[in-house]
Amino acid sequence: MKRMSALLAVLLCCLSMGGCSGSKNIQDLTYIVSIGMDYDDEKKEYKVYLQGLNFANVAKQEGGKPTEPVPIFTATATGETLNLAVSKLYKKSEPPLFFGHTVTLVLTESVAKDKFTEVIREIGRNRSLRPTLRVVVSKEKLEDVLNTKALFDYPAIYTVLFKGKASELAQNEIRPVLLMNFLRDFYEPMGAAKIPTVKIDQDSWKADKAFPVLYFDGYAVFQQEKFKTELAFEDAFLANWLFEKNVMMDHKVEKDGQLIAAVKLGSPKIKLQYEKGTDKPKFSISLAIQGDLLEKIKDVPLKELEEIIKQDFKDKLNSLYQVGVENQIDILNAGEKFYRRHPKKYKDLKVSKEFYLDKNSLTGVKVDVTLVHFNSYKYQTEDEDGVNLRGG
Repeated sequence: MKRMSALLAVLLCCLSMGGCSGSKNIQDLTYIVSIGMDYDDEKKEYKVYLQGLNFANVAKQEGGKPTEPVPIFTATATGETLNLAVSKLYKKSEPPLFFGHTVTLVLTESVAKDKFTEVIREIGRNRSLRPTLRVVVSKEKLEDVLNTKALFDYPAIYTVLFKGKASELAQNEIRPVLLMNFLRDFYEPMGAAKIPTVKIDQDSWKADKAFPVLYFDGYAVFQQEKFKTELAFEDAFLANWLFEKNVMMDHKVEKDGQLIAAVKLGSPKIKLQYEKGTDKPKFSISLAIQGDLLEKIKDVPLKELEEIIKQDFKDKLNSLYQVGVENQIDILNAGEKFYRRHPKKYKDLKVSKEFYLDKNSLTGVKVDVTLVHFNSYKYQTEDEDGVNLRGG
């Protein structure tokens, strides 16, 4: 309940700051917590979805879970722009609409692919919306996404759409993205800009029937202000793990197609080393990984186990890089440091907007793996003379 308590406290403070004149009680406004946007190409108009939070019902949860399910309120309208669509809903909404605490912007795939620049500019000009909006791309119908509750019939604000802090994230989960951070990358001529894609899982949870839940299943990726591709979860999470802090990865270790161990790997240290005297980035990668052994399925020497993990991540990095090159995205952000160090080349790139990587730009990948804890499994890391049995 901490998140809802904090949100309620903030709203109460904001309402009281204006003094008594014109102030409203918390239940006297309809708080729009998320906005969804779709585009109808035939009618040349946007369809806007508003998700409202019912604070009267949510407040009951502070003393325990309500006996009745908390309803989700959504409204829809169409118009040539976001503002024109929303304006149709003001006269049909009592208590009146309030956008000052909108948390999430949800876009359909069609908007992300065909209308993204126009939508983002309109959102940016809207003074009612903050740049700290979380932004996601929906792979489902917007009405289904916005009407999906959290487990145990908790309100939609407890779904993945509203997660923000690292402490609220599960392991092996893609982090949400703030609009202002995304735009910082979106307008750069180098590097990829990424937005999580959200899906509905119908199979994992059941009550008396299937209970749908929302989860992030990949990234919508942009480069040089254009939509390029969608990364599936495995590649998206690998990119997230490489460049975000405090992200943990569970990894299956296999030998000859047989599972031999499961390990948990902490945030890695990645370094790109550039060759000198080149007009475009040409670089190698060094990756240092530390982790813990979760389960040992088969008896394999520690050195061999670490060598298998090394090869796994060499293959993963090479594969992720090639996926990027095929779709003309710099998923490893190789261009950023290179062009920042070469101002003239950066200026030329900004004008030409040419893609600057090819399959030969990555010249090599070096991976170092150290398993630190063994979860009560016995592994000897040194011999009697103190020599490292890992061979390092």
